[in-house]
Amino acid sequence: MQFSGRRKKLIGNFQNDLYDQCLQFYGQPPLENISLTEFETFAVERLKLLKTVENVGVSCVKNSEQYTKKLDAEISSLNFPHRGGISEYEKRRKDHISHFILRLAYCQTEDLRRWFIQQEMDLFRYRFNCLHSKHKTDFLHKNNLKYETVSAEEKKNLKDKLIASSYGLSGTKVEEHDVYKVPFQDALDLVRTRKVYLLAGNAYIPHHEIVTIVLNDFRTRLSKALAVMFYSDLVISLHCDWLSSFVPLFFCYSHAYVGQDYSIQKNIGKISLEQIDALSGKSFPLCMRHLHKALRENHHLRHGGRMQYGLFLKGIGLTLEQALQFWRSEFVKGKVDADKFDKAYAYSVRHMFGKEGKRTDYTPYSCMKVILSNPPSQGDYHGCPFRHSDPELLKQKLQNYKVSPSGINQILELVKGMHYQLACQKYFELTHNVEDAGFSLNHPNQYFTESQKFLSGGRDIKKEVDMSQRSQENPASVTHPSQANSKQAHEEMGDLDSFFQDE
Repeated sequence: MQFSGRRKKLIGNFQNDLYDQCLQFYGQPPLENISLTEFETFAVERLKLLKTVENVGVSCVKNSEQYTKKLDAEISSLNFPHRGGISEYEKRRKDHISHFILRLAYCQTEDLRRWFIQQEMDLFRYRFNCLHSKHKTDFLHKNNLKYETVSAEEKKNLKDKLIASSYGLSGTKVEEHDVYKVPFQDALDLVRTRKVYLLAGNAYIPHHEIVTIVLNDFRTRLSKALAVMFYSDLVISLHCDWLSSFVPLFFCYSHAYVGQDYSIQKNIGKISLEQIDALSGKSFPLCMRHLHKALRENHHLRHGGRMQYGLFLKGIGLTLEQALQFWRSEFVKGKVDADKFDKAYAYSVRHMFGKEGKRTDYTPYSCMKVILSNPPSQGDYHGCPFRHSDPELLKQKLQNYKVSPSGINQILELVKGMHYQLACQKYFELTHNVEDAGFSLNHPNQYFTESQKFLSGGRDIKKEVDMSQRSQENPASVTHPSQANSKQAHEEMGDLDSFFQDE
């Protein structure tokens, strides 16, 4: 679309003013038009950035030297604004636009909003702490954050008390830098950790601690903006015909998986049916181990379980013939005879392998899809045990699988913090007796691949490992929404759901 000369000039001035700093409150939405390809690319790259922030935040103590160094190294390779480079206009533009794209995706549920706010806050804190003292002051002025500055006379009178109350504050720093006075309820985090001086209901905040106050302001604004966006006409209008094509995109981004494509069976035919029981105990993630156990005990799984487990088995290398034999042999041990299986269930297995219906090669579920979509109800066994199980039941399950008491406590702490994928990764480390898994877990089939790599020394799946490494080195080979038709994928999974419905 072409802009008029006046409008184009206004947008240019707006962008130049907005992107003159590497940090912003995202108070103004972008005004320019972008292509759908750029829209999808920005969304996926922002999601990678936020997941990187999440992973580093759990593996290291936040704000520690190790945390800062690790996050610094990770972010420097992601093509986003980094430590205030002077030639970063395009990076800042992408940062701005991609933030608002993910707002649309993550305003949909309370869980999504909570996750998005936490990662954006951690990213903001890191960026703010990277700013030079002068640039921090400029940022405060530009965003009209007019915190009351303590006068030189008052600083002099309170100098000793400020030094005694604030960690890392010396007499020289008190004289050279501003000290801010804010209502104590706006600085509860600092009050709780006894890092500030309190007097007459006010907290005296040293300049190097002002990030806590700014962060509270950022969180309040972002939380309000997400709530407004969810209930606004913009989101409601997604049901209109002209915007219907975007619905699967927003759904896709909030459930996005940006790793290896496990719909391509690199190990096809290498797994025999006789191996599955042993593999379930050694190399299956807890969700698939739980499904396998339920299937063996009940000789049946409802449609959600069959979808999740069936696609996983397909991804580890079962052929169509093996899958039909596997499901038939188990179901006929229960209340389904061979004739009923062929009529009611065999079609759905063939459909899953792309041999019926639209002949689509369906992809095994990623961790995000398992965690965020189709929660299990009574009688179901699908889902993520770390997300959907009662903590006491999860504890019993882990005890049955011989996980140590200290290991169980570590897993439950991660679950309590809603770090479900990291809890599963910790389960991998404990069951494989390794200090560090050496990978970020995003997919049940990735868990299986890494487990087999560890147990076999990489011999049997070396080719697959090499492919995985190449896919990480070459982003063009990684499957994400910008490479596949998101709308089609959403329709296909809905179509597959119908074939798996019980009678």
